[in-house]
Amino acid sequence: MVEVTDETFDAEVLASSEPVIVDFWAPWCKPCEAIEPHLRAIAAENEGRLRLVRMNVDENLGVPSRYGVLSLPTVILFAGGAPMATVYGAQPRTRFEQEFAPHL
Repeated sequence: MVEVTDETFDAEVLASSEPVIVDFWAPWCKPCEAIEPHLRAIAAENEGRLRLVRMNVDENLGVPSRYGVLSLPTVILFAGGAPMATVYGAQPRTRFEQEFAPHL
């Protein structure tokens, strides 16, 4: 999974020609660890049609502030340079699939 920063976010996510799932996380966040396998599986099943990246909110404050990330985990699907779907908290894989499916 690619790590993005405040400096690389626009190029890696907003300028992407394919949808991008951004996992906003922190090293101390246990629920963030719990959802990572779900996100990796969704990305693997949609390889070539979807990208998965993550952003450490402890090291990057600008982008999380821009998109209102106030709790962890927060996962946002971006498509065409805009946020299209957001999932908050540790959710089952089916919840992520339901939210993201219309945008893939």
